[in-house]
Amino acid sequence: MRLPDEPELPTTINIVPMIDVIFAILTFFIISTLFLTRSQGLPVNLPKATTAQTQGSNPITVTLDGKGRLALNRKLIAIDALEGQVRSLIAPNQEVVVVLNADTQVNHGQVIAVMDRLRRVPGTKLAISTQRP
Repeated sequence: MRLPDEPELPTTINIVPMIDVIFAILTFFIISTLFLTRSQGLPVNLPKATTAQTQGSNPITVTLDGKGRLALNRKLIAIDALEGQVRSLIAPNQEVVVVLNADTQVNHGQVIAVMDRLRRVPGTKLAISTQRP
């Protein structure tokens, strides 16, 4: 019960804890988006090219690492199975970009052998991955 002589205190809302919560949520989203970068292939040292262009669609990635190992969409594969696996990933009458990530240390003959296998698959558009200097 309030006495008649007591002044009425105005009601206030303390927003400082709410601001702290908002900043904590914002920090979480900023940090989590840093981990959302797409890694399409295995880590290789790509050759540099000043005329490189970005490919738009969702490509199939074929990687030749520095030790000569071959990977299709980050899964190791034998060169003999490459053609059949790429065929199974492409729907009939569809064109798909196949990006070849070849390490700078890989023998030129190996790169040509992989490119030859990929060109046999109908509907593939071959792109070679590089990085800008």
